[in-house]
Amino acid sequence: MKPAHLPNRVLLFDGVCNLCNGAVQFIIKRDPDGLISFASLQSDTAQELLASQGLPTEHFDSMVFIENGRIYRKSAAVLKVSRHLGGAWRLSAIFFAVPRPLRDMVYSFIARSRYKWFGKREACMLPSPDIKNRFLS
Repeated sequence: MKPAHLPNRVLLFDGVCNLCNGAVQFIIKRDPDGLISFASLQSDTAQELLASQGLPTEHFDSMVFIENGRIYRKSAAVLKVSRHLGGAWRLSAIFFAVPRPLRDMVYSFIARSRYKWFGKREACMLPSPDIKNRFLS
């Protein structure tokens, strides 16, 4: 269920992961209308959302996309987000034709190695003033 204060589209991401932070910056640039809001998985807001849905609150192996109260994880989260981006990125929805177990296997492989390949921050990113309103506190 969607709490009354939650925007229609929220992406929960690993706030210390460089790959995840890069993905958030990528999405912000391609979502000029601000359809998607963000919260790091480590934030109190995300922790409450995860717990209320029975999802892990400590080991973060997936971005979580919440759209109109529905929860999407792993590859489904990425593909659902891409449908809201400008340009040709919407066409990535064609990958929904690939069976979820195969998509999630690729997603999980990348997720397991993301810190090794892309690095890790000591703390969650702080959004600049011009995009701060897109991040849930």
